[in-house]
Amino acid sequence: MLEKLNASRIEGADLYDWDELVQEDRVHRLIYTDPAIFAAEMTNIFGAVWVYLGHESQIPANDDYITVRLGLRPIILLRDSQGKIRALFNRCAHRGTTLCRKDKGSARIFTCPYHGWSYLNTGKLRAVPWPDGYACDFNDAKYNVAQVPRVDSYRGFIFATLNPDAPSLIDYLGAITKPIDEWLDRQPKGQIRVCEANRLKYKGNWKLAYDNSGDGYHVVFSHRSLLEMENRQADVANKGMSYYKGSPDTAPMYIAYMGNGHHFKDKRPNIQKRAGGLWAVEGPAPGSEHYAEALRRRFGAKAEEILDLASSEPVNINVFPNFSLLGNHIQVFEPISVDETNVTWYGTAVVDEDDALRGAVDEVNALRMRTQEQFPNFGEVDDLANFEEIQRGLACQEDEWIYMHRGLGIPGRVKTDENGIITAPATDEVFMREYIKEWKRLMKATPKLVVQREP
Repeated sequence: MLEKLNASRIEGADLYDWDELVQEDRVHRLIYTDPAIFAAEMTNIFGAVWVYLGHESQIPANDDYITVRLGLRPIILLRDSQGKIRALFNRCAHRGTTLCRKDKGSARIFTCPYHGWSYLNTGKLRAVPWPDGYACDFNDAKYNVAQVPRVDSYRGFIFATLNPDAPSLIDYLGAITKPIDEWLDRQPKGQIRVCEANRLKYKGNWKLAYDNSGDGYHVVFSHRSLLEMENRQADVANKGMSYYKGSPDTAPMYIAYMGNGHHFKDKRPNIQKRAGGLWAVEGPAPGSEHYAEALRRRFGAKAEEILDLASSEPVNINVFPNFSLLGNHIQVFEPISVDETNVTWYGTAVVDEDDALRGAVDEVNALRMRTQEQFPNFGEVDDLANFEEIQRGLACQEDEWIYMHRGLGIPGRVKTDENGIITAPATDEVFMREYIKEWKRLMKATPKLVVQREP
């Protein structure tokens, strides 16, 4: 049974002229500061499109679960006792109490701590204490835990939507599947395992992080201290993101807008195409040189390919509205309020079931963990500080506009191919202009969201 949700728009949000708030070269400050717009986004964006929830490796066995969010909705993402992946609302059907209060675990049954109602991990009501005190029929599906009706995964990445009219996940991802495939296929058999996370928070709107996710304009200014740290030794110049120095507009890297709000910044053309090319620009982490030397002694020239696998992949793959693949990391944006956002960076490990790395997988994964000492540990704090300062600046009510017109109107700078993919220099703001058009289209819509109550 699917249960229709109240999809009426937040009172006041319909009063906005969205075409006035989002123009060709600028957006109005209200889209970042207005609580009514934020509330409408939780329906029109975080309810109506495919939103990233987690990775299959986080729930590897039957009965495993993690707790996540779908917009503001608390969710138990789990693999039930029959192996089906489900996204249950983390809410007792009785009085609304949070059902599961742990971040992760394994459970066949969830019991409400308030009144003891218990549920199978399919969402079905299992038992009610002293049921003789009720005159109702507990076989009615309305007493089961509500769950997201559409849950799907692409190569291990799990997404969900409450919108029965949304396209299939594969159609929603569209062209962005190509860089996702390339990101995965560097690993043996294209497999990764998600590790523990760096969990950060900033006082600002969630879209500020997505605005920044493809921005190549800010790097040499905002991340100056990171660049200096990576290149502080004279014999290791041009480490990390040094390719942003000089003339990044004319560098071979580029930004590509790929439809449905998704975009992709490809910095790989800056890297010399040879075994060891990625490792050669990896920022230094004290002690990592000993791993590299040991691998070279053990594998000779083959070690360079192994070290490349330990290095950060120089891409920003951004799936609207809340998911990015950056380097070796999965970044997830989680809106909390109009001016508060969680940003979580999950490390990833190589899975080498067939021993393609000839026993070196532990060394590779140890080095991958050390790459976090550049991003997010050293670099992300720069970005979060910027987001908070932007949010603070947007309190100037009379200064209404935010501009996003870099590259606009320059002949030949922005190109569209036969598949509709738009490309430009990595420092252009075309990705922001295009994704915000999709945001505007979604905000104009009136989606009919549903939940499912029958397992």
